[in-house]
Amino acid sequence: MTLVETLSSVFLRPLGLAALAAAIPVILLYLLKPDPETVSFPAVEFLVGDREESRRHPALRRLRRNALLLVQLLAIAVVAVSLAAPYVPVSERRTVSETVVVVDATASMATEADGATRFDRAVRAAKDAATGETSVVVARDETAVLTRRAPAAEAKAALDGLRVTDAPGDLRDAISRAAAVAGDDARIVVVSDFASGDWRTAVASARARGYAVDLRQFDRGGSANVGVVGYSFANGTVTVRAKNFGNAETTRRFSFGEVTRSVTLGPGEVATATLPVPAGGGTVRLSPGDSFPTDDRLAVAAPEDPTTDVLVVTNDENRPLITALRVVRGTSVTVKNPPASISKSYDLVVFSEVRPDRLLDGTLQFARETLSSGGGVVIQAQSNLSAVGYGDLLPVAPNGTATDPAVRQPDPTPITEDVTFPAPQTYVRADLRAGNALLSTVNGTPLLATARLDGGRVFYYGYPASGSSFEHNYRYPVFWKRVVYELTGRRSLSATNYRTGTTLPLGENVTVRTPDGSRRTSALAFRRVGFHEVGERRYAASLASVAESNVTAPSVTDDGTSAVGTDAETTTVPKKLTPLVAGLAALLVLLELGLLRYRGDL
Repeated sequence: MTLVETLSSVFLRPLGLAALAAAIPVILLYLLKPDPETVSFPAVEFLVGDREESRRHPALRRLRRNALLLVQLLAIAVVAVSLAAPYVPVSERRTVSETVVVVDATASMATEADGATRFDRAVRAAKDAATGETSVVVARDETAVLTRRAPAAEAKAALDGLRVTDAPGDLRDAISRAAAVAGDDARIVVVSDFASGDWRTAVASARARGYAVDLRQFDRGGSANVGVVGYSFANGTVTVRAKNFGNAETTRRFSFGEVTRSVTLGPGEVATATLPVPAGGGTVRLSPGDSFPTDDRLAVAAPEDPTTDVLVVTNDENRPLITALRVVRGTSVTVKNPPASISKSYDLVVFSEVRPDRLLDGTLQFARETLSSGGGVVIQAQSNLSAVGYGDLLPVAPNGTATDPAVRQPDPTPITEDVTFPAPQTYVRADLRAGNALLSTVNGTPLLATARLDGGRVFYYGYPASGSSFEHNYRYPVFWKRVVYELTGRRSLSATNYRTGTTLPLGENVTVRTPDGSRRTSALAFRRVGFHEVGERRYAASLASVAESNVTAPSVTDDGTSAVGTDAETTTVPKKLTPLVAGLAALLVLLELGLLRYRGDL
């Protein structure tokens, strides 16, 4: 128990003890007070004790023998205690008309024992606690108030529709919210496993405000839990971390697609397994399972087709560009020199250094078909850009060339973030005619521009194949990886896989499909382990939380018990001792005045 919790169990306002600091100047005053002048008087010199003893430590001798100082220090201490509002817990029986029930619906409450979950038992207890006016507060990823001072029947109906989530939550916040919605004579009933979070301070605060807080713990099961507590992606693989929260060594298997890995974990140990991510993703299984199934699986969302097919159309092979495209994991790059026939479909078409007299109309039509199927087209600047005949595929209108421009660094976007763009030696002067410019010169010529066309996206790359140092920059491959992902609608595995309890802003109300069903929303809250769909995009959510997977909890010893399910309760309430302590302080002040009178100082 912390010092704050210890003081809160004795004082309603522990901050009042700061008044003890008033003793410091009093002690300093007595220590620094000058000694009285000593005058020898032979007639009574024989009454004086050992002169050596009288000369030793006069300040400490004065402090030890001065009864007035002791009375003053004691008075300061009693006043400080009075300001801190001391209390003792006493039993009191009263009629309850209002109850605020706090229900823990976080992931650990899904732990099973004897065919029922902790949450099932907690909801039954919450129903029994309902009285004439009942408010229901739910602890989950976002604290929610289901009912406010509703009849018992309505509160029970709300509890019937409540489900445990697969997400972490904040029990402390829920208890604080319960104290905020409670009336003057309400009691607060908390049903939880109390497995995680700093909830004790919220309970102490509610009790200090005079509320009876009844803690009901449901902590059966979970003593040998082994669960997934983390994951990461790299190079088309997922590395899964599992922890053994039990007290004995155990062996678990990770299964993903057709691949299986076995690990052995001692008590408290963490083991990892790296598994390839199959096309379309899937679910990593941790077996054999245990009493907390929520953390025995990891949902992974991945593209159905892991390969991005890129076609580079060029008459003068741009090796830095082609190399940057090829190092993007999952890309298959094909180079065609016009005039050339194209027989297969591609996700992205890149035009670079194309001779105007050799580009076929069929190739331009193929680029349009790529856009209409949701793909992307990239056009790189060249000195004779206006003669190539890209038409409306080009989001800028070329107007000659120029040299040595000054570049205005762009605002962060998914393509340009954390990339510093140098100025090209030569560039194509142009005006933006569609879409948005991501990077421009100071005179307004776009160097990077993107626009939507025919269901896909076109991208203008204003750096010519020669005359720029950007192709030697270490961020150059990263830049092209982002371009490929952005234009083809792909996302990295890290961008499509989330932890439960997080929220994905969608910008507008759209229909989302979750493991709990479909709904329209502008923000997708991941509350359930599994797959979530927004239009054509698929996301996955998993718990992966060390705190929530540690489902064992120390026993809650509650000193504020009550009879749940009845309108009368015997509860522990604070009996304030402030009047008694204040009276003692007054007596000490009177004693001090008496001592001053006795010494002749008054």
